[in-house]
Amino acid sequence: MARVTLDTLRKEFDRGTIVAVDDIDLEIEDGEFVTVVGPSGCGKTTTLRMVAGLEEPTSGAVRFDDEDVTEVHAKERPVAMVFQNYALYPHKTVMGNMEFGLKMSTDMTPDERRERVTEMAEMMGIEDLLDDKPDELSGGQKQRVALGRAIAREPEVFLFDEPLSNLDAKLRTEMRAEIQKLQKEFGVTAMYVTHDQEEAMTMGDRLAILNDGELQQVGKPTEVYENPVNEFVAGFIGSPSMNFIDVAVETDGSSATIRDDDAGLAFDLSDKYVAGHELENAPYTLGIRPENIRIVENPTGDETLTSTVEVVEPIGSDNYVHLAINEDFLARSPPDVLPEPGDEVGVAFDEADIHLFDAETGEDVFLTDEEIAAAVA
Repeated sequence: MARVTLDTLRKEFDRGTIVAVDDIDLEIEDGEFVTVVGPSGCGKTTTLRMVAGLEEPTSGAVRFDDEDVTEVHAKERPVAMVFQNYALYPHKTVMGNMEFGLKMSTDMTPDERRERVTEMAEMMGIEDLLDDKPDELSGGQKQRVALGRAIAREPEVFLFDEPLSNLDAKLRTEMRAEIQKLQKEFGVTAMYVTHDQEEAMTMGDRLAILNDGELQQVGKPTEVYENPVNEFVAGFIGSPSMNFIDVAVETDGSSATIRDDDAGLAFDLSDKYVAGHELENAPYTLGIRPENIRIVENPTGDETLTSTVEVVEPIGSDNYVHLAINEDFLARSPPDVLPEPGDEVGVAFDEADIHLFDAETGEDVFLTDEEIAAAVA
């Protein structure tokens, strides 16, 4: 297997007017499963294609272990890629599709290829489909063929480009577990691209979050969820998304209050937060996750603020309570907390659960410069 290193990797289009990947540094350990996540157009697929050798970097390097493979042709790299659209040859059978890569990149005999493909097909549960053609298969079966074809090559690096986006929700969940099981079983280094943050959170040993071609944060899913370095990561990771309120901080250096007069918010920070952080009398953005909000159906006045309920969405395990604090402000409450639209409710949350983002840089001011730097190292 291989350790994958991206060293100041950059990709420009249209003579440099479009920067798709902006000097990314990332190291994926041998046998590690890293999910690369971000919105459409953030550069994640372009990054993956440069690792595969399908795109030539404008600058920077791709290394497998200590070998620079930046100039190595895709066919010569020890990688296997699974595509979003399956990329199966319609005129070939499942057997023909799965053995094609072996035929092109190895010196195996036809009998050896068929034996390897049959073994992989049994592992994927598609051994009865080897004589079928792609148009006879379901979406899930096609994806298993694509996975089996990749595994058959016994690569050092697995590359996945949104491989489950064409499947229904139930099958996506099944295939997520199957991919993780296979990756762990073979111990292959894996780089998995997706725009689905839930998929990224549940599958990866670590997450790499991209936005506008820039690497925003790298870390274990729980670390990224609990300590997002900036407002973009905080809003992108987590479902439902983090709530944001534009606030002003009033401080004299020894005490500080977070205010939003429109929402009726006046939140006093404890000495620990005031003393440990250089807060200014300036605008900030307050972030709080829906699950960290407590709804009080009969407010007493001791709550952080009050608000009107706009919509309640029961989802079984929880209720999503939409509040009039601002657009898209949402609380995730237990199923027994079920206010009616139009009710005035109390809204409470703990200091330990809030995030405060600089209005200009978007960085979480409760994190040190060292913690922010480490989050993209």
